[in-house]
Amino acid sequence: MKKILILPLLKIPTGHHQVADTLINRLEQLDEQPEIKKVDLISYTSETFERLVSKTYLKWISKAPRSYQWLYKHFINSDSDQTVLLKLYQQLFIKKMEMLILEEQPDLIICTHSFPSMLLNKLKSKGTIRIPVINAYTDFFVNGMWGKKDIDVHFVPSQNVKAMLEKEGVPGRRIYVTGIPVHGEFMLGTVHRRSSRKKILISGGNSGLGKLSRLLKKLKSSQGFDYYVLCGKNQALYDRIKSWNLKHIIPIPYIQSRREMSQLYDEVDAIITKPGGVTISEVLRKKLPIFIHSALPGQEKVNLAFLKQRGLVFELDYRQPVEKQFMDILMNEQKMDYFYRQIRAYHQEIDVQDREMVSVVHALLDRKVKKELKKPVKDKLYVSTSY
Repeated sequence: MKKILILPLLKIPTGHHQVADTLINRLEQLDEQPEIKKVDLISYTSETFERLVSKTYLKWISKAPRSYQWLYKHFINSDSDQTVLLKLYQQLFIKKMEMLILEEQPDLIICTHSFPSMLLNKLKSKGTIRIPVINAYTDFFVNGMWGKKDIDVHFVPSQNVKAMLEKEGVPGRRIYVTGIPVHGEFMLGTVHRRSSRKKILISGGNSGLGKLSRLLKKLKSSQGFDYYVLCGKNQALYDRIKSWNLKHIIPIPYIQSRREMSQLYDEVDAIITKPGGVTISEVLRKKLPIFIHSALPGQEKVNLAFLKQRGLVFELDYRQPVEKQFMDILMNEQKMDYFYRQIRAYHQEIDVQDREMVSVVHALLDRKVKKELKKPVKDKLYVSTSY
């Protein structure tokens, strides 16, 4: 039986895990079902270290977003291979990656986070491994940490990203414009069940991140719409909204079921959210107008710039009455027509659909693989593969 290793990072329920789970769902369509295993390299290295990193990350982006934005710009979304910090991380984790490959013996590796992709790109460039690797991108851009030239296949979100990778020397035949992979539950035929009074969904992310307080404060006295607030795992936010006892602001606890989430999308007229790659991709599939209430530092800031440039979202201006902004857009036929044209244009760029993605994976797995694994020599793992 063939084996596929899927590599997100950390255990936080981010888009990296959502895309990993989506790909697992897709790969279950293969006639010869491979063994599929999802592994977080940080947890594999140390569970204690993973908890520390996750806790630090969540506190950092919420308490000191400017400093995190600076770090992201200069050490991640840059020529990161040249930074001292990344060189240190490479030395620390590249041996763990070698150990993981030796233990798991995968026939194919799929990366949904840039860090394992960078490590695998290093190993492949040195000839240490020849296992096929796929990058499945989870944002609307590619940061500087992703491995590129020695990665076998790239599942990219747009033609813009394809062109960028080609400029960096990646052959076009390795790049497939798939969009950000969205779970099959959100791809089912949409049956809208909307009432005469418009409903707007407000999302702050599964971890309750995002500056919702400022937005909700402005909506407490509004009466034009009904607002359904996804509180994620933020119990304090849920309890606070519940205590207001307002008929037009309804808190919703954490939703784990994708089907239930898909049905909720079908029942609302618009969404207010952060510019996370996976959530935005789900909503674009549902053709819902998207308002951005805030963006976390790092990748969400870059996503927002792309989405605004493409006319795919509306960013809220807190200097103006918020509900009036909804009215001015949702009730404006010309603005809505333009928005729907932009959605169609974006989706028309996608030239590889779900079944074709599975076919690409199948083609890589179908190579006649003969691995000759040897014990590490001079701290180096040799994995030879002939096709």
